[in-house]
Amino acid sequence: MYLIDTNIFLEVLLSRARKEASKELLRSLRDGRESGLVTDFTIHSIIVIMDGLDRLRELRTFLLSLEAYRGLRIYPTSIADEIRAIELTTETNLDMDDAIQYASALSTSAEAIVSFDKHFEGLKIQRKEPLMI
Repeated sequence: MYLIDTNIFLEVLLSRARKEASKELLRSLRDGRESGLVTDFTIHSIIVIMDGLDRLRELRTFLLSLEAYRGLRIYPTSIADEIRAIELTTETNLDMDDAIQYASALSTSAEAIVSFDKHFEGLKIQRKEPLMI
């Protein structure tokens, strides 16, 4: 099971350069060919970003689409995850956003963090990009 980072969804939502690779991974998760999780922290971050960009129609579509993913579950971060994230920021070079993702990956024994963010390099849980799945 993979932890899917925020930037994978944003690539598609904002039509960025790595949109197609991200779309293919998300299709695999939707169809149940791969299994992964997304944190509620990621979902809330996407809500804030899309609202700030006045892209509420796309946000609504994104939120509705989450229910169709057979291979994706939503992981609610706990206070313990967030406290662990604070500790991880002092042990690693991660900022709080990334540390919450990493703490969640540790808590769920994720196989890898799927992300374009190179800050996840060199940690106990490896980083993979969508084309590596």
